[in-house]
Amino acid sequence: MESTSAYRNTYLGVPALRTDRTVAVILAGGEGNRLGVLSGVRAKPAVPFGGKYRIIDFTLSNCVNSGLSDVLVLTQYNPRSLNDHIGRGRPWDLDRTIGGVRILQPQVGRGNTASWYSGTADAVLQNLREVVASGAETVLVLAGDHIYKMDYERLIAAHRRSGADVTVSVREVSLEDARRMGVVDVDGRNHVTGFQEKPKRPASRLASMGIYAFTADAVAAWLDQARPDFGADVLPAMVAGGAKVMAHRFRGYWQDVGTLPAYFEANMALLTARPELDLYERDWLILTRSEERAPARIGADARVEQSMISHGCVIEGIVERSVLSPGVHVGPGAVVRDSIVMFDAVIGAGAIIDHAIIDKEVHVGSDAKVGVGELPGSPNRANPEMLATGLVVIGKQAVVPDGAAVGRNVLVDAEASLADWPDANSVKAGATIKAARTWNQRRTAR
Repeated sequence: MESTSAYRNTYLGVPALRTDRTVAVILAGGEGNRLGVLSGVRAKPAVPFGGKYRIIDFTLSNCVNSGLSDVLVLTQYNPRSLNDHIGRGRPWDLDRTIGGVRILQPQVGRGNTASWYSGTADAVLQNLREVVASGAETVLVLAGDHIYKMDYERLIAAHRRSGADVTVSVREVSLEDARRMGVVDVDGRNHVTGFQEKPKRPASRLASMGIYAFTADAVAAWLDQARPDFGADVLPAMVAGGAKVMAHRFRGYWQDVGTLPAYFEANMALLTARPELDLYERDWLILTRSEERAPARIGADARVEQSMISHGCVIEGIVERSVLSPGVHVGPGAVVRDSIVMFDAVIGAGAIIDHAIIDKEVHVGSDAKVGVGELPGSPNRANPEMLATGLVVIGKQAVVPDGAAVGRNVLVDAEASLADWPDANSVKAGATIKAARTWNQRRTAR
């Protein structure tokens, strides 16, 4: 795919910004524990989104569409799925001899036993040699776990024009959301005069997006083991220490999908007639690693309404207001309603799925009912702060028995087997089905 920079330069006669002097550093090691079982088997940036994509696809695609071709991805927690997905970067045209995408893990070196990253800034600090070796004059630090489209060229251009040590991308949010984010105070010239990380009483609605454009000199000067986090440590220290910290306002779509309700609603919003996040925009494609699969097949007795159906799906039942990833099979007479069903899940004949998130390779038995009762139902007893809106979440490779009845706000562990369910195969609202043994333990026992 041709980058936006090349398009502007070739077809519009507009000189493109030289982004070859920029290295993008994507922070992709987050555990994302508020996503429960979805991030229990993978890093948060590797969680599927919008049917065929992964969350990190949006940041990687933004880089390519902005003309950035030197990308470092810093991983840590459960990295295998993310590593497999990115590979050498071919889907994003980042499989290059010079530059391209490189995946970096925490390392133990001689005399250094503290290998795990202690914060976002520490992750960059531990890979500072790679950052310096890129020869870039601008270091663009990006979160790999947000859903958004953004032309980084505009941020980089504003950063260079202002002569700032660091430019923070910001957006207006509600006061409730501001309590979960870094809040900035600015003067009339967008100079940052104050920075508070997750304040209980926000004085401003202008929040940091976790996107920073640094000069290479500022990265070297301000990153230190005593300041492990950008939001809590580095930026407040730079403001207090007299560094030039600027704010760059972003007014486009941006969503932190770090909770189950936020993740669910962001997916459901894609099904509206004119979604704020347009996945069909030809001049800003979201790229991903896709397997070759047959086209989706809709059976003679099937019905699909207001849904996204990915390639490889076989629909023999009814799908309403739902997002289906590649390879999903909905059996005869089954109903999937207001739900997210991920790669290669099987919904048995006559089963009913309502207001649920079904992870990869789950098997829902025939005539099972997932999401029984009025919304929202009793909160999950083990994790009431995570599941209280009526969602049922079933982890990767779990099995739901034939004829089971699963109430609201139920959580089913990844790899839960038939043996993990109660004898009646029914669970009331707020329950949790625990997997007694993982797949690896069951394999070893054989």
